[in-house]
Amino acid sequence: MLEDIRGKAALVTGASTGIGAAVAVGLAALGAKVAVHYNRSAEAARGVAEAIVAAGGTAVLVQGDLAVAEAGAEVVERAVAGLGGLDILVNNAGAILQRQPFGELSLELYQAALDLNVRSVILVSQAALPHLDRRGGGSIVNIGSIAGSNGGGPGSAHYASAKAYIHNLTRHMAQDLAARNIRVNAVAPGVIATPFHAATPAERMEAMRKAVALGRLGEAEDCVGPIVFFASGMSGYVTGQILHVNGGQYMP
Repeated sequence: MLEDIRGKAALVTGASTGIGAAVAVGLAALGAKVAVHYNRSAEAARGVAEAIVAAGGTAVLVQGDLAVAEAGAEVVERAVAGLGGLDILVNNAGAILQRQPFGELSLELYQAALDLNVRSVILVSQAALPHLDRRGGGSIVNIGSIAGSNGGGPGSAHYASAKAYIHNLTRHMAQDLAARNIRVNAVAPGVIATPFHAATPAERMEAMRKAVALGRLGEAEDCVGPIVFFASGMSGYVTGQILHVNGGQYMP
């Protein structure tokens, strides 16, 4: 049932490393044409695109700082120009940016965290709508987080709250866009061993591992199947859902 992915055009934001890179490669392996978005990690993004092309797939590189309001529409337009249309959008770009204790939370971090983790999803999705409409509909997959449900780890208040926003925004988008045949769902990863956690102390990672029912930290590839499921016709009657991928660390 994944055959319907073949020939589809997909934009994956934040696709130079981690979950985004794995998803870009996974969609391409199923025959999708993929726009690999990145901000600063140009070399890593080129590596992802080259791996896709070497495997016989189609990939285009799209650069843009999604923390800047104007970049959202520009990224979508360049992706559409390179792919010839758009069927699938994976809103993966996001980051904690900086950890601050609650008593020291700054307005600067508040603004930066919301700009990158929330505003970018809104603006990229809005820019994608006309292109999805031209295809008769499509699928948007937002990337949430376990932090959006459990409050997040030390110093991550703004990030965790932003991801909770994304979870509820996903439900609203699903209701609002259903009449346009656009399905909107979210995948909420738990602790995934990617560059996202490069600065997380080893003892903190081990403590989180011990809290996982399956006894291991997740890998980027663990998120590919759930995201592909939402992007494909296999989930044709599924919208507005938050799928938790965390090895049993959090069970809603």
